[in-house]
Amino acid sequence: MSPGILTAGRARLAVAACLAAAALAPAARAEGALPVTHVKVAGHALRVEVAATDEQRATGLMNRRQLGKDDGMLFVFDEPAYHAMWMKNTLIPLSVAFVDHAGRILNIADMQPQTLDSHAAAGPARYAIETNLGWFARHGVREGDRVSGLPKPPK
Repeated sequence: MSPGILTAGRARLAVAACLAAAALAPAARAEGALPVTHVKVAGHALRVEVAATDEQRATGLMNRRQLGKDDGMLFVFDEPAYHAMWMKNTLIPLSVAFVDHAGRILNIADMQPQTLDSHAAAGPARYAIETNLGWFARHGVREGDRVSGLPKPPK
């Protein structure tokens, strides 16, 4: 038998293997999925994926092609500091709000895709929220506004 020819039995096994791999693919994606929560930014609801580990924060929204209208990513930092963001390998324009330990917005910056420009917190930030470019401006969100529903950072 030639290695390039499948018998009926081998064909059924190949199909079964492909179906099993396809069935496991969503589970593998879900396993790597970030937890999701909802926060209110100056009273406006935002659904956010939570990036709380070094690896999750390093990846952020890289390689995403789109983000829902009222979706974003919440970065939870281990310690308050003058954290900064950049857009390497990020394909969509974003705005970022840096937030202190009490949930007060320190500053907001607009960021362009695939750039290495650094966008830094104006003070010691415990959180950062990235969402679609202009989301904060469209909702009238400014420095000093509050974010509620933030998860407790690690101690």
